[in-house]
Amino acid sequence: MIDENLKLPGEFCQRMQTLLGEEAEDFFSSCQREREYGLRYNPLKFESRKSFEEKMMREPEWKLSPVPWCVEGYYYGADERPGRHPWHEAGAYYIQEPSAMSAVELLMPQPGEKVCDLCAAPGGKTTQIAGKMQGQGLLVSNEFYANRAKILAQNVERMGIANTVVLNESTEHLAEFFPEFFDRILVDAPCSGEGMFRKEPQAMQEWSLENVLLCAKRQQEILSHAAKMLKPGGVLVYSTCTFAPEENEQNIQQFLEKHPEFSLEISEIGEQYFSHAKSSGIYRLWPHKLRGEGHFLARMRKTGSQNAEDAAIIGLYVESANSRKNRKGAKSKETTKTAEALSGFRNFQAQALQIDLEQKCPGRYVLFSDNLYLLPKEMPELSGIKVVRAGLHLGTCKKNRFEPSHALALYLHPGEVRQRVELSSKEEALKYLHGETASRDSGQKGWTLVCVDGLSIGWGKAQNGIVKNHYPKGLRIRY
Repeated sequence: MIDENLKLPGEFCQRMQTLLGEEAEDFFSSCQREREYGLRYNPLKFESRKSFEEKMMREPEWKLSPVPWCVEGYYYGADERPGRHPWHEAGAYYIQEPSAMSAVELLMPQPGEKVCDLCAAPGGKTTQIAGKMQGQGLLVSNEFYANRAKILAQNVERMGIANTVVLNESTEHLAEFFPEFFDRILVDAPCSGEGMFRKEPQAMQEWSLENVLLCAKRQQEILSHAAKMLKPGGVLVYSTCTFAPEENEQNIQQFLEKHPEFSLEISEIGEQYFSHAKSSGIYRLWPHKLRGEGHFLARMRKTGSQNAEDAAIIGLYVESANSRKNRKGAKSKETTKTAEALSGFRNFQAQALQIDLEQKCPGRYVLFSDNLYLLPKEMPELSGIKVVRAGLHLGTCKKNRFEPSHALALYLHPGEVRQRVELSSKEEALKYLHGETASRDSGQKGWTLVCVDGLSIGWGKAQNGIVKNHYPKGLRIRY
């Protein structure tokens, strides 16, 4: 009945047989098929799906087909390697399993909102949310494990995102820091990973019923903290990549019993594309019914509304709770070090940029050590939380000079700088990514944006016909 070569855990197979009944054979057969591969184009880099597809036509060996439930999503073949193309390093797209694109579609984030991705690494859903927000509003992306939080920050940088603050905190602490603060929250909870067995065989080796129950308990804690952080009237989407009812429907049932201010809410996308349980607002993605791995989704809304007086009190609480130490006897004017950093940046902006960055990306300047950031204006004071990335990293102050960051290069569009150099081929772009210089017969001098196919990819410094490579050493690739 079940192919022994699958090596699926016995207790897992028994449960799936009970859960699916007559559909079980189709499910087990799907586990033998090759996994699906997907990518999402970056709306911060392309005006439309059409403009992305026109660029992709330059790589005719890539056979892309649309993911039905995600307007930015595409399937690609197992033998294709978009992760090894310069466009990947330029943030043109994010490689992501197709079913994983579903949660953000249910969340439906809007430009100008305050959104939280509570369990965000490695960054697939964060970068998808950011694309839909179009650089407007605040996105807080949190990851509890420090090494994974760094990977999250790197992906935010690669995709050219400015309005995201990356944190490395417990959800319990964040619930204290952000009481009823967010319009939307995504809880893509750490889970037993049953839906990823086909994609990540190691998950099978680590699976046990004990771990399922352990995950369910942890997920309940995360959900309870998320509930405290959401505004009345806000939307909470819970997702897992597991089939276990203990981590899915049972978790949602327990959460709703403990939090009567929440109720399930129908999603049009969910109703159209995904099998759903008895309760509308709960959806399952089955690998034998669609082209993707296994996922579970639930969309909930917090009842009630937040009037202006309540919002002011909450804002006051957030400000006082998080900046009390800084405000004692402190004046609001910049420190000498920050003033020097700002002076260096503004000199660079006048010489190198065609735009006023503050007008395009409203915020306030913050200095961490020698690194200058533009923090989204909606973000409270940063005192008391572990910050990995405080918005857009502008650059570093080095011995009385300002050096622009790689993040700034990837955020900027070619038309927003005074000097740029277009690499003439994929091969030349790969050489740049490896750390080699580029030769150019021009009168350019100073900071120059290096581009590939109209996409910014990093900085160079031009002088005497040579563009010295400033691609970060830690990111350089072999070709």
